[in-house]
Amino acid sequence: MRFLLLFSSISLILSCQPNPPDLKTGTWRGVIALQGKELPFTFDVEKTGNSYQAYLKNVTEKILLDEISFRNDSVFMTLHVFDADLRGKVSGNMLTGTFYKKYAPDFSLPFTASLGDDYRFVKNSEEATAPDYSGTYQLEFKPDKDPAYTSVGVFEQKGNHLTGTFLTPVGDYRYLEGNVVDGQLNLSTFDGNHAFLFTATLSGDSIHGDYYSGKSAHEVFYGVKNPNAKMPDPESLTLLKEGYERIDFTFPDVNGKPVKPTDERFRDKVLILQIFGTWCPNCMDETKFLSQWYRDNHDRGVEILGLAYERKPEFDYASSRVIKMKEKLNVPYEFVIAGINDKEEAAKTLPMLNRVLAFPTTILIGRDGKVKHIYTGFEGPGTGIYHERFKERFNQLINELLNEKTTSSINIK
Repeated sequence: MRFLLLFSSISLILSCQPNPPDLKTGTWRGVIALQGKELPFTFDVEKTGNSYQAYLKNVTEKILLDEISFRNDSVFMTLHVFDADLRGKVSGNMLTGTFYKKYAPDFSLPFTASLGDDYRFVKNSEEATAPDYSGTYQLEFKPDKDPAYTSVGVFEQKGNHLTGTFLTPVGDYRYLEGNVVDGQLNLSTFDGNHAFLFTATLSGDSIHGDYYSGKSAHEVFYGVKNPNAKMPDPESLTLLKEGYERIDFTFPDVNGKPVKPTDERFRDKVLILQIFGTWCPNCMDETKFLSQWYRDNHDRGVEILGLAYERKPEFDYASSRVIKMKEKLNVPYEFVIAGINDKEEAAKTLPMLNRVLAFPTTILIGRDGKVKHIYTGFEGPGTGIYHERFKERFNQLINELLNEKTTSSINIK
């Protein structure tokens, strides 16, 4: 009898719970309120049975969101591998809520979304729109407080529709999409962790604009159209300090087991060290590239080890983020927990380096255990030809290292 009463009580409680809101399938246009401006993005919602999934869209990129839950009249979308989500109240064809970073409880930005719209700033038009921003630009970005840095802008315009990206010494701004509106460049991206907005005007071959990120970050940029625009050599920015030839560390893997670059599994192998963080979209681009590359080349005598620098210092937090990322992206190589994402603190964990300038940074170690090359940043797939050049250079360097003769390999033979 007690069991029947308990069962009846539970059934009554469940029946009183409101049904999940009707999140309608199709394309949604979201707008994040950012520093008094509007940052548009689009996403698709799909439903199979009772399960939902969504895709953030940036140009040709579609980022899967497969952790979607409901609470009362609201939907919670975990943003890919990132420790962040979209939280919105569902009301018919509208969503109203916040973009929230769970690792930074003081960070949230309002957003709204409407069903049925699939454009950024204005609807795309095939009709020619002046001015035409297409081309390559040599630029400088100047933050409000920090020193200026070199950049290359690459844009393609068709009608009033605009795509492109900016390359910087520490990485690229990935897939940017937008429109030319009343002569002004408008580009945005939302990848689940970063919300970026760019505006600019063109005068002849000269461009001048503003970059907005998050709650308060702002930079101006300026430069000229230049088909021969160049970035600083990424192999000249992060260096070994004088007197060092090797990287030495002992970091725990995701299960707490200590790992060193001198471990037996790395002996007589070309070792690629990836300085990265799961919070870093550029790092995710590089991880996707390295994962497939590793599957294709592992049997040639190459190993990859990721050095994770996460948003919080607690081991359990960092390890859980890396494990989730490995599962989501199906990464075949291993990672260690190296520290937090602060660049100065990261440099202290690798004191043989002159600095840690960028996440990601890639260190190539020869079969003799000595550092051969250090590559700062990563030109991701959103950079087009620059990504192809990176892959060509990467493969060239690895082939050279695999062909090197070492005392170790000769003795083993």
